Amino acid sequence: MLAVNLDGKVAVVTGAGRGLGAAAARALAEAGADVVLLARKREELEQVAAEVEELGRQALVIPVDVTDEAAIEAAADHVISIFKRADILVNNAGIAPVGPLLDFDVVELRRLFEVNVFGTFLCTRAFGAHMVAQQKGTVINISSIAAIAGETDMTAYSASKGAILSFTQALAIEWARHHITVNCIAPGYIRTDLNKAALDDPTIGPKMVQRIPLRRVGQPEEFGPLVAYLASDLAAYMTGSVVVFDGGQTAR
Repeated sequence: MLAVNLDGKVAVVTGAGRGLGAAAARALAEAGADVVLLARKREELEQVAAEVEELGRQALVIPVDVTDEAAIEAAADHVISIFKRADILVNNAGIAPVGPLLDFDVVELRRLFEVNVFGTFLCTRAFGAHMVAQQKGTVINISSIAAIAGETDMTAYSASKGAILSFTQALAIEWARHHITVNCIAPGYIRTDLNKAALDDPTIGPKMVQRIPLRRVGQPEEFGPLVAYLASDLAAYMTGSVVVFDGGQTAR
């Protein structure tokens, strides 16, 4: 029987304090990986760390802003000093401001790209350097179906997530010679704190669900195992791939 086995692996998850990041961290730990948890809020990270440790794995909490170059470089060095390796990186940290493009001010637009794009670049460069040195590793970037299909009031967000998709494909080619796989997950509507208010709104929620062929939103516990699979040797021949996880929404 095939099973995802990450025993002996060290996984780094950004935006790990809640939502998809926390779900990814739990799934990676359940598959056997020790997990490094990165996000800005220590309290949220500590809660996820406790769940990882309950699964019998080590957890390392590092409160950090992914847009802070020096802090990310220091975090990577700290991880290597403790675990001596970094095998898996899940670039999940992101923000999702929405609204008409003409209503976005420059500060808001820059922050969106700093977190979603620049943060992914910095984390990949910092932890990826160690993967290149060990000639093995896996990078999993979290994009969105907004990168694939346009939607009103999501122009800026879609552009940032589209950059992640292109980043994934180009880096997969660049790092293939180092035996590093780089893949991307494009989630649709998944029930997290980020979209809970919209999903629970009696007017907006049903309209969102109506657009999904499966007629339901995804759950974080369904997302986590996909991350674990892509991080495992079962997916060793996958690189440069974009895995859509949306209940069929973009298949229309």
